[in-house]
Amino acid sequence: MQRHENKPWSPSRFESRLRAVGDLGYHDKHPFHVWMNRGQLDRRQIQGWVANRFYYQTQIPIKDATILSNCPEPEVRRVWIQRILDHDGFRGEVGGIEKWLRLGEAVGLKRAELIEQRRLIPAVRFAVDAYVNFCRARPWLEAVASSLTELFAPALMAKRLGAFERHYRWVNQDGLRYFRARLTQAPRDTDYSLQLVMERCRAREDQERCVDALKFKCDLLWAMLDAIYLEYGVRKKI
Repeated sequence: MQRHENKPWSPSRFESRLRAVGDLGYHDKHPFHVWMNRGQLDRRQIQGWVANRFYYQTQIPIKDATILSNCPEPEVRRVWIQRILDHDGFRGEVGGIEKWLRLGEAVGLKRAELIEQRRLIPAVRFAVDAYVNFCRARPWLEAVASSLTELFAPALMAKRLGAFERHYRWVNQDGLRYFRARLTQAPRDTDYSLQLVMERCRAREDQERCVDALKFKCDLLWAMLDAIYLEYGVRKKI
């Protein structure tokens, strides 16, 4: 995006620009997700998606740890660390990674397949690693802005949960705990992230960089599904 010496966007304009990124490019519109929500995927395709998405889940707390390491504000770090605890688990509470492992078992995968990354597509690894590296290399507020894909996640998560309950009844209900947890965690996380970005990004250039960071994250999620689609979708016409 070309930078301009323009005055900052108003708060409402800035937020609308962020939300427009998801309206145009969030991966809920990807054919693979559309097929999933219509109940048009077979067991192999569901397993392939779960196995590859697991790598993303394992890297979320690492991504958040890089944001913590770049953030100089203790009060922000004290809040942000909850994201790591949500995924790694804390004091006997099952975290998101464990819940995803149980989802894998519910769709017929062995834990070892997921943990040892036996089905991980190289392009998915590349995309996820690019996200972690982005958050490590960029200013912490840009990394926070990239996490605002969670603005659009609850609607997709609710639709996905309904699709699994309706169309994929062969999946054990205990395996859906990850989706149910994110229905409340994602809005909580997003409220805080959006507040940080809106309060701290007052210069137009900073606002534009945050919009670009969110675009990058949406492109990355789309690229992951492209790779899964090529591996599991094209071989069998849906």
